[in-house]
Amino acid sequence: MQSRWSDAEASRYLEQYGPQWGQDLALRTYASRLLGAEDSLVLHGGGNTSVKGHHTNILGQKIAAIFVKASGQDMAAIEPAGHPGLDLEYLRQLRTLPDLTEEAMVEEFRTHLFDSHAATPSIETLAHAFLPLKYIDHTHADAILALTNQPEGEKLVRAALGEDVLVLPYVRSGFQLAKSAAAAFDADPGARAMVWMRHGLVTWGGNACESYETTIEMVTKAERYLALHATNPLIVQVRTPAALAQERSIKVAPLVRGLLAQPTGDPDKPHRRVILQALINEDVLNFVDSDRGKELALTPPLTSDYLIRTKAWPLWIEKAEYDDAGKLRDQISKSIQSYAAEYRSYVQRHAAQMPRGVVPFDPLPRVILMPGLGALCAGKDVRTARIARDITAHTLRVKAQVAAMGTYMGLPEDELFDMEYYTLQQAKLRRDELPLGREVAVITGAAGAIGSGIAEELLEQGCHVAVTDLPCQALTQLVEELKTTFGDRVAGVPLDVTDPASVNRAFEAIIQTWGGVDLVIINAGVAMVSSLEAMNLEGFRKLERVNTEGTLLMLSAAAQHFKSQGTGGDIILVSTKNVFAPGAKFGAYSATKAAAHQLARIASLELAEIGVRVNMVSPDAVFSHGKRRSGLWAEVGPDRMRARGLDEKGLEEYYRSRNLLKATVTARHVAKAVLFFATHQTPTTGATLPVDGGLPDATPR
Repeated sequence: MQSRWSDAEASRYLEQYGPQWGQDLALRTYASRLLGAEDSLVLHGGGNTSVKGHHTNILGQKIAAIFVKASGQDMAAIEPAGHPGLDLEYLRQLRTLPDLTEEAMVEEFRTHLFDSHAATPSIETLAHAFLPLKYIDHTHADAILALTNQPEGEKLVRAALGEDVLVLPYVRSGFQLAKSAAAAFDADPGARAMVWMRHGLVTWGGNACESYETTIEMVTKAERYLALHATNPLIVQVRTPAALAQERSIKVAPLVRGLLAQPTGDPDKPHRRVILQALINEDVLNFVDSDRGKELALTPPLTSDYLIRTKAWPLWIEKAEYDDAGKLRDQISKSIQSYAAEYRSYVQRHAAQMPRGVVPFDPLPRVILMPGLGALCAGKDVRTARIARDITAHTLRVKAQVAAMGTYMGLPEDELFDMEYYTLQQAKLRRDELPLGREVAVITGAAGAIGSGIAEELLEQGCHVAVTDLPCQALTQLVEELKTTFGDRVAGVPLDVTDPASVNRAFEAIIQTWGGVDLVIINAGVAMVSSLEAMNLEGFRKLERVNTEGTLLMLSAAAQHFKSQGTGGDIILVSTKNVFAPGAKFGAYSATKAAAHQLARIASLELAEIGVRVNMVSPDAVFSHGKRRSGLWAEVGPDRMRARGLDEKGLEEYYRSRNLLKATVTARHVAKAVLFFATHQTPTTGATLPVDGGLPDATPR
């Protein structure tokens, strides 16, 4: 491992953050980000760092302070505020106590923060406070864990890192670990670092660079030791090409996603779904296809910090029937049921350890390993699923390293349970869920006004949204804009709704991204102005291919996917008021959209038995959404303006004034109608919701 420290970059941090936060915290931020940039050191909010300094209170008094990383903060992107400050002298007095519950410990943290609105500091705060060094870094370095998680781990650590490193047996994070760490340092104040068995590495220094580079030095020593003693690597029995594994995952993921969806007992919202992240690469495939892969995979995690993301063990599915969908579904279903039964037994065995008021987690696996495929990792949203995926990747790699030199040994079951249901760890998982946070939507024709408005609305409600359209700059720009705000919950997928192969590829791409689809919004459409007398037949056929056949292809693909996934779903067609009130010289559009509307009504009859609701929203003219102009009105508008002797603004006013409410219909209005159906506010299918301000001719209402 190479040091990334740069004096020039450190100076830039001092210039950027020093004036407001002080030099110590500015450099603390820089060094923490360096650590966070190495995923073999820390993952997704793991590890913690601190610096000791001073705080001037409202009376002008200078108070000894410690600034500790807040619980769950991602060090790779941490800001100075991510290290809330506490009264150091008070925290040090807590060391005199014989014991301190986690609830009382957090209360002491909260009541001795300098900023009452700051995030709660790490559960390792007292370890940072009790150790006297100015800068302290704590990481869960893969190479260190590979040494500690072996029967003679302490001996290996000393052999690899040297005698000037302290080694502590495993103690659960919190007060007692802090006291043990401080006592060990007091007994040997010349030590350069400390290893917490089956937990991680702690380093320190008088300045940020010293502490950081000690971490790099120790991890490098561990890496070299592991490489030197790797004499018995795993033997790959059957090599699975990555392309074949990806192909299999496309078939398997919807089955798994459906089987992991928990019944809620609510007929309107019957499932709590999950998002999946596939883990398929050469290292993982070689692990699951190896001679000792299963044996290693079913051992405890590298560190108890990972438990809340992955559970104590994964589900392993042996000899999957990839070529028979029916047998495969049955096999996966039985495997998940067996896992759930074992997890319930695990909880029951340790019921006496369960903290008061804590409810057991659901009994379903977070990680599923399958020879010939790799891993599928589950979470309530893409963020939590990705954390499970990344932890799994590191876990399998480290276990393979251990197997190459010795025997893997994780924590005993009672310690695993103790940490899995540790209230301070569980607090990291408590985030409010938005109404559509567990859902995946696909929108066709998303680069236009209505499609982009629907995408924004669904994303604001927590949904994962695949925006699709013909490959174009407008789609690219939309994806870039949405990702700025909504990150990994946005995917851009090129899609031609007139091409069956393109439709299938789009569904496959979404499955590879999030595991499946729950909400299909058919919005793509084109228009043409022509009288029936003068209509060009090929022009009509173009509209028919997009508006009607495109709807049919999307309905068909959605039906097949929803049957495979097995948890119902929603289809919402963006129809038009022209179905009920067609306009002169608008026959091709009115007729082809009416056909699409009728197909959706039929779909509502055919798909109800598998729990799929099909509804329509019927808007009047929507001219734009922000800077996005409607493609349909770019085609139709000039003719309508000429016919009425109006300019563009006058045309928009004409459409506003013709409805009963004198309302300007917007893309967000259409999106709200989509949201009404998507959130199952009423038990409704086969219905049409007008979004037109009230047009008496556009009945039925």
